[in-house]
Amino acid sequence: MTAISLGMPDVPTKLADRRVSRKIQVGPVAVGGDAPVSVQSMTTTRTSDIGATLQQIAELTASGCQIVRVACPTQDDADALPVIARKSQIPVIADIHFQPKYVFAAIDAGCAAVRVNPGNIKQFDDQVKEIAKAAGDAGTPIRIGVNAGSLDRRLLQKYGKATPEALVESALWEASLFEEHGFRDIKISVKHNDPVVMVNAYRQLAAQCDYPLHLGVTEAGPAFQGTIKSAVAFGALLSEGIGDTIRVSLSAPPAEEVKVGISILESLNLRQRRLEIVSCPSCGRAQVDVYKLADEVTAGLDGMEVPLRVAVMGCVVNGPGEAREADLGVASGNGKGQIFVKGEVIKTVPESKIVETLIEEAMKIAEQMEKDGIASGEPTVAIAG
Repeated sequence: MTAISLGMPDVPTKLADRRVSRKIQVGPVAVGGDAPVSVQSMTTTRTSDIGATLQQIAELTASGCQIVRVACPTQDDADALPVIARKSQIPVIADIHFQPKYVFAAIDAGCAAVRVNPGNIKQFDDQVKEIAKAAGDAGTPIRIGVNAGSLDRRLLQKYGKATPEALVESALWEASLFEEHGFRDIKISVKHNDPVVMVNAYRQLAAQCDYPLHLGVTEAGPAFQGTIKSAVAFGALLSEGIGDTIRVSLSAPPAEEVKVGISILESLNLRQRRLEIVSCPSCGRAQVDVYKLADEVTAGLDGMEVPLRVAVMGCVVNGPGEAREADLGVASGNGKGQIFVKGEVIKTVPESKIVETLIEEAMKIAEQMEKDGIASGEPTVAIAG
């Protein structure tokens, strides 16, 4: 008689295989192919202010940003690029609009890549041969960045508005001009402020080329709205294996963009998870102040450098189950909490001691994980109920 396992079923670690794309190098960061999905942002300083720009790049680097883009609308900005590219801790992409001469300046400056917008560089197409040669000789990738707000007038007349088809046609047309000169060190973006249009554009683009794709919902809006838009759009595409590098566009400090981008990747198991709070929603079953517990545990574990899941539960319905699934957890009720470590109850403490006990036990687990060599990841905390 064949034995039947009644254990927990295997849980898929990813939603879909990654789309097969060619790999390019943006400085030391690989984009596309089998490389991890990377997180980008853009400085808000005037690039000509070298000190302020490098300071912001340092802050972005500390927040986990892997690639940074800087604007280059003036000659003063172009003149600052060599120092910024040399002193930045992460690869610098020069963002070029309107004037092709700055593309050459960025390549000469040693930027890791150059972004060009085919919709607003009027003389750009006539200089593709020269740009392709300069970029090819320097090993500098080009990002063809199509935006709904600056789509070529010819395509607006053809399609009536910035449809997915219009965005894709613009990108592939520009790519074809480079291909004519043997240059394929390209990544592409087709950004729109509407997540539905954006998702459809990237799906079409993914089916029609093998270039790595840079995902973005352009002008996504203030932090809350932009986070929702980006999470929905990126989640839809990344869950289908589409996307090689991302930038969350928020009307907020750049480090907030990075924070959201990293969280999106962690949620899809595309990046080792960091501190994650999984807390129960407000409901009549909760017998403790879960909001307060969540905030206090998060603050107490801030900065921990090991992958750790902590569940803080507010009632007896979901509490014990969630707490057992975590590395560390508490099931709360009736003025006390059962503390779980690796699925086993180790003690029961008064409600006033829950936070203190969880932090103490988390430190013990972290210390053991570090001894075991499990310190390269980042902590995961779940607070639920």
